[in-house]
Amino acid sequence: MSGVKKQQTDLNRSTNVVFQAHHVTRSKRGQVVGTRGGFRGCTVWLTGLSGAGKTTIAFALEEYLVSHGIPCYSLDGDNIRHGLNKNLGFTATDREENIRRIAEVAKLFADAGLVCITSFISPYTKDRDDARKILESAGLPFFEVFINAPLEVCESRDVKGLYKKARAGEIKGFTGIDAEYERPEAPELVLKTGEITVNECIRQVVDLLREQSIVPSGITEEVNELFVPENKLKLVQVDAITLPTISITKLDLQWVQVLAEGWATPLKGFMREREFLQVQHFGNLLDDGTINQSIPIVLPVTTETKQRLDGCAAVALEFQGTLVAILRQPEFYEHRKEERCARQWGTTCPQHPYIKMVMEGGDWLVGGDLEVLERIRWNDGLDQYRFTPRELKQKFKEMKADAIFAFQLRNPVHNGHALLMQDTKRRLLERGYKRPVLLLHPLGGWTKDDDVPLDWRMKQHAAVLEEGVLDPTSTIVAIFPSPMMYAGPTEVQWHCRARMIAGANFYIVGRDPAGMPHPETKQDIYEPTHGGKVLTMAPGLTSVEIIPFRVAAYNKTKRAMDFYDKDRHTEFEFISGTRMRKLARCGENPPDGFMAPKAWKVLTEYYSSIQKDQ
Repeated sequence: MSGVKKQQTDLNRSTNVVFQAHHVTRSKRGQVVGTRGGFRGCTVWLTGLSGAGKTTIAFALEEYLVSHGIPCYSLDGDNIRHGLNKNLGFTATDREENIRRIAEVAKLFADAGLVCITSFISPYTKDRDDARKILESAGLPFFEVFINAPLEVCESRDVKGLYKKARAGEIKGFTGIDAEYERPEAPELVLKTGEITVNECIRQVVDLLREQSIVPSGITEEVNELFVPENKLKLVQVDAITLPTISITKLDLQWVQVLAEGWATPLKGFMREREFLQVQHFGNLLDDGTINQSIPIVLPVTTETKQRLDGCAAVALEFQGTLVAILRQPEFYEHRKEERCARQWGTTCPQHPYIKMVMEGGDWLVGGDLEVLERIRWNDGLDQYRFTPRELKQKFKEMKADAIFAFQLRNPVHNGHALLMQDTKRRLLERGYKRPVLLLHPLGGWTKDDDVPLDWRMKQHAAVLEEGVLDPTSTIVAIFPSPMMYAGPTEVQWHCRARMIAGANFYIVGRDPAGMPHPETKQDIYEPTHGGKVLTMAPGLTSVEIIPFRVAAYNKTKRAMDFYDKDRHTEFEFISGTRMRKLARCGENPPDGFMAPKAWKVLTEYYSSIQKDQ
């Protein structure tokens, strides 16, 4: 290229140099660099025309891997020419030396245990082959990735304006215009960046690295369903009939559904002791990278059951006389209830509704790999809302969503909630997203007795959409099958990660999420802002952005829900859940603008039905 000062590169070669072997082995280095799982050093070599997307993919891949605890570094062509290779031009000889130096640097980075990502045009096959030899001769994996974008696509992007200059004759020897680019003949991966998104490119590269055992399977966010394949179902059903059984509760069955549908990916079943300890003490699963799993998913059993089944290779789980799953290679371990509660809830108060169930449950836990016979249906008229993570991802794809923001709730939606969701959508549009989709995702498992039941909540949510408070064309209402644990900041991480598994990349966190008043003191068990603060710091929530809750209150001047402004405190009124329930029980209306009228009518009908039953 013109405009580049050519410097002397014919340097004298060093002599009398002896290579010195390291005292630290790669396996030892792998134990201290990044997450557990051994040595990961390799080079991902991105090659393609200028403007194909090499740098974009390299930096996005680097960000993805680092956020998952995989040590890596990206060597960018332009950046390297500002330093290490600033004395090189663009002649064939200089290009060859440019690539040689980069390959040697990549070898050092990879030998240190890093995934080294290089993004260089590297137009010549011989130079790329030489780079491969440098890495592979040192016993380090080399993955050539062809960033395949047609010239017209690259030229239409022309972020740096170089194609325009090359067409005008201002730059000579520009690859793709008057200098040849030799396409790779057998790359490990081809990414057609003119046809697929950056996220899809990253997924394909990560899949390649996973297949080559460079990165652990747990970081790939693929949904791990536990249903028996249809072609094996009859055989497994016959097997299940012959096995000893464990009778499970409705609560247990809800957790089976959570596991079977893949919400707790990568878990393969109820937690074994190793997984349970990782979750209790670290809030993460550690065997496949750093994976956020803040709550234990366990199956309690009695001492009698443990004595009866200990040593069995497999047991069947049955609910109300129906076989639902097989638990393979069951592992029994002590259910240390008080310690579990203290760690999970930060309290052992026996009046806490979920803690009460834990304390009344079995003295043993049994873990093992689940094979779930069929999809779990509740036949309550709401199964059509129970989408699995895979089904939700497909729906988002069909809607051409480019941003999915999730809202977890276990209560009726009032206009303050709606205001936050509307504001989130507005902000996403302002950031350049074209089709943001709301996942309105009410919790559908067990809840405490004084919460509004699921069927009434679903009616209320439908009324909110019917009145246009939320846009039905860009909203998916689905039921999240998890039970509610009321474990505050610990549980809210679970809520967030499960939505991340389903494809959400934005998560709205509210005030005092997953909290409740202390059964004895009646004060909040958890500080109301801690849930949001914890989510922004939580490890493993890598592909979701947390949207903190802005406090909404009733604006008496506007006669509508509005974001609270402390400087105008006298204009606002906070309508508590207690007051809302009291108004609904009495058949009275809240202030205008607090809740959509049809949605409020559903609530009054619910409380009226309770009084009739009583």
